[in-house]
Amino acid sequence: MASMRVYGGVTGEDRRSERRAQLVEAGLDLLGAPDPVLTVRGVCARAGLVTRYFYESFSDRDALAVAVFDRVVAEIADAALAAVEQVEGAREKARAGLTAIVRAVAEDPRRGRLLFSPALNSAVLADRRVAATRMFVRLLRAQARELYGVGENGEADLLADFLVGGLAQTLASWLAGTLDVTESELVDRCAEIFLAAGELV
Repeated sequence: MASMRVYGGVTGEDRRSERRAQLVEAGLDLLGAPDPVLTVRGVCARAGLVTRYFYESFSDRDALAVAVFDRVVAEIADAALAAVEQVEGAREKARAGLTAIVRAVAEDPRRGRLLFSPALNSAVLADRRVAATRMFVRLLRAQARELYGVGENGEADLLADFLVGGLAQTLASWLAGTLDVTESELVDRCAEIFLAAGELV
């Protein structure tokens, strides 16, 4: 098959993967811009690729938007989990996980705008935001089970939803500049809230 031919030591499948990665990165540039506009032509121009390469990886621009969003969420979740696993104790884990999340959106403004900007109000991204929220709630519930031995119950579910939703709104406000606190102060305050909530379950 032509797609499997090797050129310069790189297989066709590897080249396709590289082009897909270029398109996802270009998509993040456009979706994470202050005034986001995502078009097939625009993302191809940004990636330096011709249009036909877009359609070898994505059916349309919504499919690309989902891929961009899912990559960012996965990167943040992976960073938070890795940070939590490196420390012991509820306080240390809360601070480590929150530090990783806050740092991830602070160091790359594109991520924060993609996750929280009201300008990105398409139905497909709204659905992905809901899915991402549910995923972070599950991760928080898993941590609560590990740290506090909390089984399945409605109060723990309520608190997990409250904390994840509240953190998202807090991050959105902080990134928008409406919360006048430093990064470390933000982590400290949120960690205290998470720890206080842990005592309620």
